[in-house]
Amino acid sequence: MTTATTGTRTTTKGFTGTSHTRVEGRDKVTGAARYAGEIPFAGLAHGWLVLSTVARGRIRSIDTAPALARPGVLAVLHHQNAPRVETDYVGMLGVPDPTCAVFQHDRVPHLGWPVALVVAETSEQAREAAETLVVHYEQEPHDIDFSGARPDAHPVDGYMPAVVEKGDLDAELAASRTVVDEEYTTPEEHHAMMEPHAATARWDGGRLELVDSNQGTTWVVGELAKMFSLDPASVRVRSEHVGGGFGSKGVRAHQVAAVMAATVLQRPVRVVMTRRQMFSLTGYRSPTAQRVRLGADADGRLRALEHRSVNLTSTVHEFVESAAGPARVMYDADAHHTANRVVRLNVPTPTFMRAPGEAPGSFALESALDELAEKCGLDPIELRLRNEPERGPVSGLPFSGRNLPDCFREGARRFGWADRDPRPGVRREGRWLLGTGTAAASFHAGAGPSTAVATAEPDGTFTVRIAAADIGTGARTALTLIAADALEVSPDRIEVRIGDSDFGPAMIAGGSMGTRSWGWAVMTAATELRERLALGADVPPEGITVRSDTTAALGALAQKERHSFGAQFAEVAVDVTTGEVRVRRMLGIFAAGRIVNPLTARSQLVGGMTWGISMALHEEAVRDRATGGLYGADLAGYHVATHADVPFVEADWVDDPDPDDPVGIKGIGEIGVVGAAAAIANAVWHATGVRHRNLPIRPDRVLQSLPGEPHA
Repeated sequence: MTTATTGTRTTTKGFTGTSHTRVEGRDKVTGAARYAGEIPFAGLAHGWLVLSTVARGRIRSIDTAPALARPGVLAVLHHQNAPRVETDYVGMLGVPDPTCAVFQHDRVPHLGWPVALVVAETSEQAREAAETLVVHYEQEPHDIDFSGARPDAHPVDGYMPAVVEKGDLDAELAASRTVVDEEYTTPEEHHAMMEPHAATARWDGGRLELVDSNQGTTWVVGELAKMFSLDPASVRVRSEHVGGGFGSKGVRAHQVAAVMAATVLQRPVRVVMTRRQMFSLTGYRSPTAQRVRLGADADGRLRALEHRSVNLTSTVHEFVESAAGPARVMYDADAHHTANRVVRLNVPTPTFMRAPGEAPGSFALESALDELAEKCGLDPIELRLRNEPERGPVSGLPFSGRNLPDCFREGARRFGWADRDPRPGVRREGRWLLGTGTAAASFHAGAGPSTAVATAEPDGTFTVRIAAADIGTGARTALTLIAADALEVSPDRIEVRIGDSDFGPAMIAGGSMGTRSWGWAVMTAATELRERLALGADVPPEGITVRSDTTAALGALAQKERHSFGAQFAEVAVDVTTGEVRVRRMLGIFAAGRIVNPLTARSQLVGGMTWGISMALHEEAVRDRATGGLYGADLAGYHVATHADVPFVEADWVDDPDPDDPVGIKGIGEIGVVGAAAAIANAVWHATGVRHRNLPIRPDRVLQSLPGEPHA
């Protein structure tokens, strides 16, 4: 198979690189595809979670008698009668996650902590009984007051070192001709995927089976096996169709509660979260307070770069939103200091959310770069190009590929950047001020060990089995195209089966590593199978099967900085009478490896950019200091961008195959959101001459910043 480049397109003599509709699309639109909360089971019981109504304290007592007396109620599980689980183990992410260890003690660490599970014959009976359950608490004072100035903020190593320092920061800042020293904040954000979290647990012949909505069956098997002291081989997790995840669908309280109830009752038990419960129990993106200090010489080259970020976490588990991480990749400086710190509060535990760290970190960093460009009198793109590093600014490792300049040049050409008047506040259409902005993007391109099984069937078709998770990204279709090319057959002869832990261990759908990891395993298995068939072997009735494992291949990779990159462009209009900001158009040009399926890839990138609009202008979860809970914890009160908010959004890419990956993939699930909010904020500055360093850019904030304008 060979490839050639035409403009910004990669064409392939095969099926990868050509648009293909989703192989499961018809099943989804006709309802044939069933999700975790829809699959029928004989004798199914239903569990309803009861959440705490105080933000800190202890459970003094639970009056279960009224609930147990209601029709259809089978059990009420709580800290005094629930099965015990193991909490001291090393999880998939390197540490145990005590947020899942429900009903193990009487402590309440935050509002919305699970205190009981009511199980009944029907979901309606379980809910009604749960509403009658009376829980008495010993309430204690709670603390949810987050700010970057808190003295109890402390560094925590997450999936990267908390603090990295190189050079004398103060000396380089003092020697710099131009300095930017500003603070930026981002609010609490929630995943808001369409499908709620749902799980059904049952025991079948001594084996635990969980039908679930998750981002990795291997992950869920590992965690449940350790928590319940089971042999992983005696646990099976299935998750065939998932209606969105964005980082939240790992191991959560509802799965553990379902397993507990199924164990006690010895019958299948399903637990489905309500939307309001999801705001408490499934994680979120922590708010951040970030300080960025930049110092540049007369030519705009960085002498000093400092990026320090603080996020909140819970008292149950420390989660780091590594917002200072992007600076370690994007720009070099003689003095380079970055740090991520956390503050422990009485709030639910944050978690990974699409582009964790990079999304809020890029807002601060790319806004500060824009401010530096203004002070230096340089075009924002030119400033970034002058600060392109040759190697990893912190690691010193070579880049596997860094086509960010190509993204900016192609994006500038298509967006019409050369015609931009650099002066802010000069373009106007009636009451609308117009402006354009840009920002850079990056996201790590990693891969995790995975196994795959490819079988040549007697009828001339092929079956590929891999414990992948298609959370709406089109991964199932991409893997079909990869297998078809490796086997040199048409895609309609390939059946890809996913979402079953019995297929063998595989990487989760997270960190933009899913399709890259699974594609590597599928390519390896399918290539070996094709080679066996090329020898002329007859296919027996049971077929010919090949199994791959990419663990050794990934371990042999040379150490490099591996990332996708992108350039974001936005045009906004700001209404000076109402403070409304409308994004008129966006363009993103990305260097994100080989694009397997342009149809679904463009959808992923546009979706990420739409998240950027939402992040910049709309999303903001606000907590009530009195209760510790959220105002409007539902999709009516939590505003995400809708059709009316999304203008012409265009995503494209430059040729950028990864030479170290057999398919050339890097990953596209998260790069689309990175830098998008900064591009919009920079465009708002260009339109109004006022810099907004606190997201979202609400109408009231815009009006307060434009005192000289007539207001409605």
